[in-house]
Amino acid sequence: MAFDRADFYDAELARHNRHLRDAADVGADDRVLDIGCGAGQTTREAARAASQGEAVGVDISVEMLQIARRRSAAEGLRNVVFEQADAQFHAFPAASFDLCISRFGVMFFADPAAAFANIGRAMRPGARLVWMVWQSAERNEWSGAIRRALAAPIAVSTDTPDPFSLSDPAVATNLMRAAGFASIDFIDVREPVFYGPDVNAASDALAGLYLVKDALAHTGEPPGKALQRLRDLLGAHMTPEGVFFDSRAWIITARREGVDTSQ
Repeated sequence: MAFDRADFYDAELARHNRHLRDAADVGADDRVLDIGCGAGQTTREAARAASQGEAVGVDISVEMLQIARRRSAAEGLRNVVFEQADAQFHAFPAASFDLCISRFGVMFFADPAAAFANIGRAMRPGARLVWMVWQSAERNEWSGAIRRALAAPIAVSTDTPDPFSLSDPAVATNLMRAAGFASIDFIDVREPVFYGPDVNAASDALAGLYLVKDALAHTGEPPGKALQRLRDLLGAHMTPEGVFFDSRAWIITARREGVDTSQ
């Protein structure tokens, strides 16, 4: 069976997703913007909760958006829209969203200050922001353990997006404030990531991900030797429920500054 990235990501983050959904607390009339929506699980959940509103998911991946549209159509959702867009530059309608959510979709901007300012302009005064991002690499076993098993000589190569770019609350807070957000808070989420029901499935899944590809590209030994160490690592993390690695994340919450005069 072909590896399905969409299903993998949704399964990997299933336990995290519950925390994000609870924190978002989407209202029936909300107009929701989902940044880095991927295959649209979080967007569809928002659309179902916003029964009298709308959910708009944006992502740069054509492949993921095609899946998102098919799944939304299959579920009969009529209040959800998916757009291929880079949130750093996309011309969102001004002051039109009540809530902006993101599940690990805001850490990879080349210019986060510009991106957050652009997103902020799309949110009405008083609108809420609820984003989930990774904490530091040291608190995320899945990153360090996998790279060490593959004998990668560096933590993150210069041409690989940094999943931990918003791990420091001080850095994230400064970016949020500069973009016009206030009441900024961080919720500590400690849940394991799920990589598969067994070692074979987890090994096949990880082999297709950038983390492993990047590490193998920076090791001088035969790939088979490194991949065997990866399988041994996955075996050591096998539980009765599957292969799990410890992880830590933040849910960042904030409000768009200003006074809402639309009421």
